[in-house]
Amino acid sequence: MTKTKLEIFDALHRGDGPLILCNVWDGGSARMMRNLGAQAIATTSAGLAWALGVADGNKLPADLLLHAATTIVRAVPDLPVSIDMEAGYSDDPAAVADLARRIVTTGVVGVNIEDGAGTPDLLAAKIQAIRAAVGPGLFINARTDVYLKGLAPAGERAAEVARRGQLYTASGASGLFPAGVTDSKEIKYIADNVKVPMNVMARPGLLPAAELSRLGVKRLSAGSALPEYLWGRVAAIGGAFLRDGVSDPICADAMPYGQINALMAGASA
Repeated sequence: MTKTKLEIFDALHRGDGPLILCNVWDGGSARMMRNLGAQAIATTSAGLAWALGVADGNKLPADLLLHAATTIVRAVPDLPVSIDMEAGYSDDPAAVADLARRIVTTGVVGVNIEDGAGTPDLLAAKIQAIRAAVGPGLFINARTDVYLKGLAPAGERAAEVARRGQLYTASGASGLFPAGVTDSKEIKYIADNVKVPMNVMARPGLLPAAELSRLGVKRLSAGSALPEYLWGRVAAIGGAFLRDGVSDPICADAMPYGQINALMAGASA
């Protein structure tokens, strides 16, 4: 029997090696990653917001998020797609659940939702409301910002993440994402103490995927690293072109037009 996209996505979190996600920000980047071998697609909230001319940080209008989800699903019709909904763009669990329900109607099978600077109980309530609204048909990846925002003293962060992870799991989360953790002992502690697939994010000093797998990691995300790199390059060469009007630097190292166009048309990379 043919598996659904949700079943495929869930199974990718339970294999021997971590599911590696090069987080995308629009239909074109999703199509490119598909043709480079991605098994699933997930967005970066920062990259998606920047591509639409909006700052990251729960500022993206819901209609733009839904439009982006629709275009990404359409660009990769054969792959499971997960959308980063930040903190749900509201402190009202019912409003967050309604947004998640609308996201699911676009064909998305997963979401990221984060606690940020909010209380763990608030995120738990949002997860519980989402699960009640959509049932089992959504992979809810609960992101905690304990490491990114320093929400516990150094040396106590792994225990705090595990505590939050247990709360979020009991509320209906499918996975746990302690964004920013890099220490191998802390990664293993969290993986051992929270019994859902664990996601980590690419950071300087993070172990390679094979070694992360031995620690219990099931998902490795690029986060906003790709758009940060691209915006850095665009700013450098675009600024030089505006200043000097010299063509060679802006044309150097570019992917050929025909190759990009073939990727957008769905041809093999």
